[in-house]
Amino acid sequence: MNQSLVEYSQSNRVGYITLNRPEKRNALNQEMVDALRAAFSTAAEDPLAKIIVLRARGEAFCAGADLAYLQQLQKFTFEENLADSHNLMNLYRKIYTLPKVVIAQVEGHALAGGSGLVTVCDFAYAVPEAKFGYTEVRIGFIPALVSVFLIRKLGEGKAKDLLLSGRLIQAPEAASLGMINKVVDKASIEKEVNDFTQQLVKTASAQSLAATKALIDKVQGLSLTEALETAARENANARATDDCRKGIEAFLQKKDLNW
Repeated sequence: MNQSLVEYSQSNRVGYITLNRPEKRNALNQEMVDALRAAFSTAAEDPLAKIIVLRARGEAFCAGADLAYLQQLQKFTFEENLADSHNLMNLYRKIYTLPKVVIAQVEGHALAGGSGLVTVCDFAYAVPEAKFGYTEVRIGFIPALVSVFLIRKLGEGKAKDLLLSGRLIQAPEAASLGMINKVVDKASIEKEVNDFTQQLVKTASAQSLAATKALIDKVQGLSLTEALETAARENANARATDDCRKGIEAFLQKKDLNW
């Protein structure tokens, strides 16, 4: 992992991944994407981290693609551009399918690829002044990869509004659309995120969180019959887990559980 671009730390069973390129507004280039992928791999394998928080240093959360990198891309062949697209695709997919809950703590603007990062997280908290936007159409580009996740998250109509207009929206509107979960002032956001992470840490089974997150991914796109059959099988599998046995036993005996 490139420690200069992305930092990883762990505290109180929470893994923190911090974008650390504030002088470039945490803009994405190949090195930044590689560093993020490495950080999420570390987080996935860290036995002490049950929940993951993605945050950033500086005034911006992530300004999207680095301008110098965009200039380089103009000289790439199709094969080179496809490989670069696969690199970002693999980052988004890693976050989206990570077997741990990922929470975005957004304290600055998240634009284009930065909005993509927020979109693939499971939860997002943002300060009121944070702006979001899938601005790719404004520069003759397309929001290709993020569209797959945004349509899943918001539905076609709301996704079209954002992706085709390229308009910027502030955190309150992002929350009303369902893009983020909560708007919190800057003085309180760290505590709000910490309180939520600790709630999940203490009240939810790690096995259950991972299985539920995977199930949500699996059933989308299936027919009703296929989705229900998949859900029934996952239900049966869950009943055989140690966490389920432990949870049911505690519930029946009216004991408090601290997961």
